[in-house]
Parts: sequence; C-alpha cells; structure tokens
Amino acid sequence: MAVNKSCSYVEVHSCALNGVSTALSESSSIWSELKELSEIEVMNSISCTFDDPFDFSEESWDQCDNMLQTTDNKIHVASNLMDMDQDPRKRLCFADGRRKVDYVLVYHYRKRSSVRGSPSQHRLSTISNGSYPLGVEEKDTEGGKDEPAEVVVDVGPPDPADGEKIIIREEFEGNLKDAGLEIEHDKENKAHGHAFIRLHAPWQVLSREAEFLKIKVPTKKSYELREEKGLAATMNEVWRKLNQPFQPKVPHQEQKHSRTKFLSHCFSRDKLHLYNIDSKDTFFDSATRSRIVYEILRRTACTRTCQTMGITTLIANGVYDSAFPLHDGDFHPSGQAEGKNDRQLLHDEWARYGAFYKYQPVDLIRKYFGEKIGLYFAWLGVYTQLLIPASVVGIIVFFYGWATVETNIPSQEMCDEDQNFTMCPLCDRVCDYWHLSTACGTARASHLFDNPATVFFAIFMSLWAAMFLEHWKRRQISLNYSWDLTGMEEEEEHPRPKYETILLQKRQRKKKNIKNKNETGHEKLTWRDRMPGYLINISSILFMFGVTFSAVFSVIIYRITISAIMAMSPDPDVKSSLRVTVTATAVIINLVVILILDEIYGMVASWLTELEIPKTETIFEERLILKAFLLKFMNAYAPIFYVAFFKGRFAGHPGNYVYVFNDYRMEECAPGGCLIELCIQLSIIMLGKQLIQNNIFEIGIPKLKKLCRTLKDKEREPEEIVEQPGRRQQWHLDYDLEPFDGLTPEYMEMIIQFGFVSLFVASFPLAPLFALLNNIIEIRLDAKKFVAELRRPDAIRAKDIGIWYNILSGLGKFSVIINAFVISFTSDFIPRLVYQYMYSETGTMHGFINHTLSYFNVSNFKPGTVPSVSSLGKDITFCRYKDYREPPWSSEPYQFSKQYWSILAARLGFVILFQNLVITMSMLVAWVIPDVPKNISEQLKKEKTLLVDVFLNEEKEKLQLIQSLFSRDLTQEQQEELKVSDQTSLPLQQSQPGPLPPTSSPAPRTRPRAASFSQFTRQMSMSPQSNITQHTAV
Repeated sequence: MAVNKSCSYVEVHSCALNGVSTALSESSSIWSELKELSEIEVMNSISCTFDDPFDFSEESWDQCDNMLQTTDNKIHVASNLMDMDQDPRKRLCFADGRRKVDYVLVYHYRKRSSVRGSPSQHRLSTISNGSYPLGVEEKDTEGGKDEPAEVVVDVGPPDPADGEKIIIREEFEGNLKDAGLEIEHDKENKAHGHAFIRLHAPWQVLSREAEFLKIKVPTKKSYELREEKGLAATMNEVWRKLNQPFQPKVPHQEQKHSRTKFLSHCFSRDKLHLYNIDSKDTFFDSATRSRIVYEILRRTACTRTCQTMGITTLIANGVYDSAFPLHDGDFHPSGQAEGKNDRQLLHDEWARYGAFYKYQPVDLIRKYFGEKIGLYFAWLGVYTQLLIPASVVGIIVFFYGWATVETNIPSQEMCDEDQNFTMCPLCDRVCDYWHLSTACGTARASHLFDNPATVFFAIFMSLWAAMFLEHWKRRQISLNYSWDLTGMEEEEEHPRPKYETILLQKRQRKKKNIKNKNETGHEKLTWRDRMPGYLINISSILFMFGVTFSAVFSVIIYRITISAIMAMSPDPDVKSSLRVTVTATAVIINLVVILILDEIYGMVASWLTELEIPKTETIFEERLILKAFLLKFMNAYAPIFYVAFFKGRFAGHPGNYVYVFNDYRMEECAPGGCLIELCIQLSIIMLGKQLIQNNIFEIGIPKLKKLCRTLKDKEREPEEIVEQPGRRQQWHLDYDLEPFDGLTPEYMEMIIQFGFVSLFVASFPLAPLFALLNNIIEIRLDAKKFVAELRRPDAIRAKDIGIWYNILSGLGKFSVIINAFVISFTSDFIPRLVYQYMYSETGTMHGFINHTLSYFNVSNFKPGTVPSVSSLGKDITFCRYKDYREPPWSSEPYQFSKQYWSILAARLGFVILFQNLVITMSMLVAWVIPDVPKNISEQLKKEKTLLVDVFLNEEKEKLQLIQSLFSRDLTQEQQEELKVSDQTSLPLQQSQPGPLPPTSSPAPRTRPRAASFSQFTRQMSMSPQSNITQHTAV
C-alpha cells in the first residue's frame, strides 16, 4: 500500500483527504463520494494516519475499517481480510458487523497510471517497483507544496472498454442506492484483481418489495388442525414411530408435526400488526432477502450509459463477472446442533453419504435454496421412493424366470442334443453348419427375461408410471400448500440480454430508416427476425439425427465385419465366443459414442436455442429442454431401438440374404431371439451411462473446472500480494465455488433414466433396481454438490416442475406402446401362445422349437456361399433357419407360411389389446386418485374462512374506534364551545349594554361543526403566532 509520504500527524488536517484517497485507491464513484465530505468531516470520521507508507500494522487497518465509511447512503469501504477470532456470523455482514450481506457483485479491475491530484482516475495503493517514482520528492521540495506522489504501475496498454465499464458500474450502483440498497466496496489493493461489492437491503426496502412481490408470511392468527380419531389415528401414530429413525434431525422438520397451523397472508406494510415480527433483521430469511435484492438487480436499468436492463445483461456484457447470494457460513459442523446454521444442517443431515437411509429435509432445502430447487429434490425423492415397489416386483419376475428355467420346455428342446437340429451357416464360405444345441446357454439366459411373468411386469410398470405421476401431483399440491404457494401469480419476466441487444440494434436501424422514410419502428422482434434461426435449427437437428443414425450404422458395420473376421479364425474357442464378444464390444463402443455425443448435443442445443432469440428466460429454458431432450433421447435410445425392432428383420433368408456393400451379410438375431441381446444392450448402456456420466462426470468435471479457474486466477493475480486463505471473507470463499448452471442437466439425467425404466422394462426387469441404487447415490451426490461445491443459487419461486411433467407424461404413454411392441415382436410370447392353442397336438409347448424352424435345401445356395469345409460331413441335404417360411418341396418355396400370417395377426391384435387395456387402467387410476388430498382441500377452505373473519373483525374494530373517537371529540367540542361562549358573552354585555340581537343567543348545538371551526380559528387568533399562522389556518 502507498500513502503520501508528506502526510504526518501534524499536517493531517491539510492532507487527510488526499491521504485517504491514495491509501484506499477507491473507484471513481467512491472518490467522488469522499470528496463531497469537507475536511472537518474527514477529521471527525478518521482517527488513523500513517507516518510511513510501508510502516503500519494490520491492527491499524482493522482500526480504520469501521471508520472509513461515509454517512448514510454512501458507499462504504472495507477490508478483504477478517480476524481469525472473528465471529463466523460477522463474516456475513458489513464492516460494522451488524448489517447482513444479502448479495455480492464481483467485477475485475485493472488499475492504470494515475495522474497526480486527478480525482477522475483510480488511485493506486501499490507500485510496481516498491518505491516512489524519481523526482517526486525533489519537485515537492522545490515547489514547497504537499502534493500526492504520482504512482505508476506497468500493467499493459489501457483498454478503452474498461473506462466505459467503470461509468456503467457507477450509474448502476447509483441507481441501486436510489432504490434503497446499501452498498459496501472493497479496497482495491492490487494492481488488478477481483473487487467485491456487498449489498444490504434495509427493512424499508424488504417490506416494500415483499409487498410488491406478494410474499406470503405467517400471521399471528392460528388454528388447531383436526385431530384424527379411531383406527386412522392409531395407524398414523404407528407409522410415525416406525419412520422416526429415518427422519432428519432438523428443528424445522420437528416443528412440522405440530398440530398448530398459522395462517399465511401476503405481506402488507399496512398490516404489520398481524405478523409476528420479533426482529426486523430476521423476519425474512436469507433466501427471501436475496430474492428481493435479486429482483431489484434484475429490473434496475442503466439508461444513461448503455440502454440496458438488469444485472444479467451487465454480466453478459462483461461489466460484472458474476452476482450471487452468500452461503450461510461454512458447511463444516460446529459441534453443537443448536448453533448450526442451515448450511451445516443440510450438510450433516442431507449431503452426507452416511445419511442415505434418511428422508430428505425438503422444507429446509426449500428454505435455503428456494422453491424451484426444493421441488426438484422433492420430485427426485418421490421418484426414488416409488422405485422401491417396482424394484421388488422386478426382482420377483427375475427370480421366477430363474426358478422355471429348468422346467421350460423350449429351453430343454434347444439344449437337447438328441434333437440334432442342423442350422444353416451364419456367414458365407468360411462359416460351417452348426447344431442348435450349442446355443443352449443363450436360450437359458433368454428365459430369465422372456417368460410369462414379463407380460405382467410390463403391465405393472405402465400402471406404475401412471401412479407415479398422480402421486407426484398430490405431493406437489401438498408442498404448494405448506410452502404458501397457493394462488401464486405469474411474475413478469425481464427480457434476456441477447434479446435486448438485438432489439436495440433493430431500433437503431429503424431510426435511421425513419429519417429517410415515414416508417414507425416496432418494439418487439417478429418472426422475420427469427426466421434465419428457425431454418438453422431445423437443418441442424436433422443433421444431428443423421449423425446419430450414422453412429448406429457404423457400429452395425463393426459387428458384421468383426463377426466375419472371427468366423474365419481356426481357433474353435474364438468361434464359440464370437457372438458374446461381438455383442459386448459393440455395446461398449455404443456407450462411448453416446457419452461423447451427449456432451456435443448439449452444447448444440444451447447454441440453437440462442439463435431463436427467445424473449424471456422461461421461454429459453423450455425450448432448450425440448431440443436437448429430443437429441439426447435419440442418441441414447437409437441403438436400443435398432436391436429391439430392426435387427434380424431385414436379413433375408438362406439363398437370398441382404448384403451391405455387396460383401457383408446383415446380422441376424441369436437363436434364442433378440430379446437377450436387447437386455444386454439396455443394461450396459444404462449402467455405464449412470456410472460414468451421472457420477464420475458430476464429481470430476466440477473439480477440474475449479482447478482450472484457480490456476487462471493465480496467473492473473500479482505475485506481490497473496491473501492468506484462512483469513478470507465468505464472499471470497463463495466466489471460488462453481457457478450454478441450472437444473436442466439434473432433470435430464433422471428423465433419460425414467425412459430406461419404463420404455424397455419388458426386456430388463432389473432396470428399476439399478435405477434405485443409482438414485440413492445421486441424491447425496447432488446434495453434496449444492451444499459444498456450488455457489448459492438464486431463490426462485415455482409452483411445479414445469415442462418436465409433460415430458414424463409423454414418456409414460409412449412406454405403453413400446412395451406392447417389445412383447409382441421382440419376444417369443405371442408365437408360444399361437403354437400352444392353434398348432400343438397335445396343447403343450412340446415341438415348439421345431415349429419355429424352417427348412432350406443346401443345393439352393448361391455359388460362392457354400461352406468351403464342413466338419459335419458332406451328406447334409437340408439345414434349418429360424423363420416361418414354406419348405423347399412346397409349391411356393421359401415364401411366408400361413403360420407367419397367423402369428403376425396375433401380434397386432395383442398390441391393440395391450394398449387399450393399459391406457384404460391408467385413466382409471388417475380418476380414482384425486389430485388434491382431502385434508389439504379442507384446510384451504378453513383458512380462507378464517382470513375473512380476521379482516372483518379488524374492520369492525376500526369502525368502532373511529366512532368512539368521533363521539368523544364531538362531546368535548360541544362542552368547550358552551364554556367559551359563556366566557365571551360576559365582557360583551359589560361593554355594550342593551338587549342582545337574536343571532347572538347561545344556540350553537344545531351546528356543532361550525361552532368547532369557529372555536379553532378563535384559538389560533389568540395564540402568540397568530400573525404567522392565521392565513394557513384559514
């Protein structure tokens, strides 16, 4: 730090102002504030001076911190450092230790060479070489003047944009002060770095904005909830005791079970007597205070300098780096549960992996982070809880398949070597004939997932999706009631920065045109302005679809080529593991491609949404969600759709195969069907995506970003001054955290997982179980991220989860169709039923495998496709392949048989029946379960009635009070009028003897108001200041 060396204790009166400005190196706005003070005010407010610019202690700074403040409505300057023994709560306050920091603005400053005595430029408190410039002391000696030393710092060429940003910041902060906010600045004690501006909202601002925003607060009026009796009360008490070990130890959570309910009403400054205001500093919690300040920041304009509106535009233009509310201190536990802040409670009872078995403290999450984030975690909790019954049923279905695999007749027939089914070669030339019994393992594994219980499970999961949505609607309404969100109106949103910029450019172009032509400018962007963005959107999305399909097709080519290469291997072990190896490696490649394209599609969706120029943040978010979901859905499910519905259906038949690039045959399903391959594909993609993307990426990428930002800041910071981490304030610690990017990635992970659970659950009954295990970890992982690794998000009010509910509802309905087609066309459920009830002679499944295999005459192979070497001998006349076609000895060889058309009709009939049955049952479930719980509807009606009674009683009391005061004043006026009239009538009679005129008789009772007015004027005329106030009184 550098202070004018000519300043001393004797001469402090003459140079106090210059010394303060040089030592603090404030911005131009602070300098102008300080310059307005007279030298006497500075002498009275500052009691610390320095004899030498480099000979002072930290105690001196601590002593001066609370004194270097201007009067009310002035910007305060405080130190960046804190005392190690300081109360942690004061780390959240201004330098006076009383006013709470409600919001923080951060900007990057870069000091320039300051001109001696120029108040318009920034003063520097450090110099590059540690000494004063040459010639300063000589010049002062010659001139005999005490001038501040010129400080020069070589920080590179000046940037004109920095000066413009300074002017914009000065106007913006001045407008914030006009709005009532109190501001405190940092001392800019480096050549360049980050400066922090703390904002505090006093009670007048909080009460005014709370009334404008219609924030509901509890009143003094309360009522007792209706107490249940009988069996219901006993069951609830037993359930509450059973749930007690799983409840988080949160004071707010314990008060929730109280039978007393306080009425809530929109805050009004005219009804302060209705609220329990113990302390104005704590009446509004920290989340509400920060939301109020953010609302002011968002609507404050800079019309004089840059024609912009709000802090978001200023951040987008680089005027400020960031803006965020503060966390409630450190998240590490303090030892005592009573003294813990909300952040510590959330960390101990929610963000620890050891608390995985406990319920989430949803009310505390909402109190700390706001309703929007609270609704997300409430939804995630409901989804995770309802995965428990789905997981149990899935495990039962899996174990049913495992228990019945030994008694399954089709599996026994495939594993029976006596059947001796000779199958056609799997590839041309190099592949040999093979026996069906070699695929015994595949057939047995397929039965674990392809059994009669699978159909029941598919129906159950379709109903489960409907019940989940209905249960969430009830839970959402309950939360709206307990969080005082009922009747919440839509808040007006401010335009986005890019929309404002493009609209301003359009207005400027219109003004130029208006000068030449008689045209009027439009105040909004039209479809013509957005048409280029729409065209780019459509073409880009189609291109992304093409990229996804190309990736799937590339993996198909990989499978075909690797199968051909491995089939040519002379090693029998390689040939025997061909199908498993190809399937596993192809799925892993699919997973890697999906993970890479997911990240690319997320950035592409954001870029495409920006091109549409949405007006508000809500519209932007909805369009971004739709694009990102569409692209990521196609990316994640395209390989699964291929295996489920396309693989093996266009491969042809022996003698007439379909070839790719004229050399490679299209791949076919395994002998046990494509369902087992679908199961492998789904399980690996689902588990890999959850393990790598949802967990490793969420842990690793934020830490890497934080490390990169820390290294970047160290490079930008000057090496001479390094702050001690243990002495940093809370706003410095929060700035080092990762910024909050919204809930879209969190929701997207769960929505894609919901698709895995619901869409193809018929092929993988264990999907709900793995989703449940992942979500148990995901909740604590997200909690840890929000509490310890992210800056505190802005508290945003929301009544629901928005467009995500529509996506969930659409996925639930789409899952009915997908599961119907999976059961009908991918599994062998329908062919088994048709065979058992139409073609089986005994009414059993004996002979089913033989029924599904068609004959092919090996003499009909095309030249060059016959196996070159056969280990099964040369006497093979016919080989079998899985299809329903006519045999070679029929009149129409190799054409689809009647069995094929019968099974196709049965499959289509089952799809129609399944869809109508499940949709009807889902609608019945939605109709039976009411959206609004009965107790909530009763309490809403009761509260409305009680509020009406409260306001009616208040109006009655006001009327009674006014009437009593009016009657009392009227009586007093009449008595005083009679007394005054008696006193004035006596001297009149003495001075003027004779009969009084009739008008002077004392009868003023008929006009008491006129008498009162005359009395008032008479008293005013008798007062000593009657000559001054008489005209005003009249």
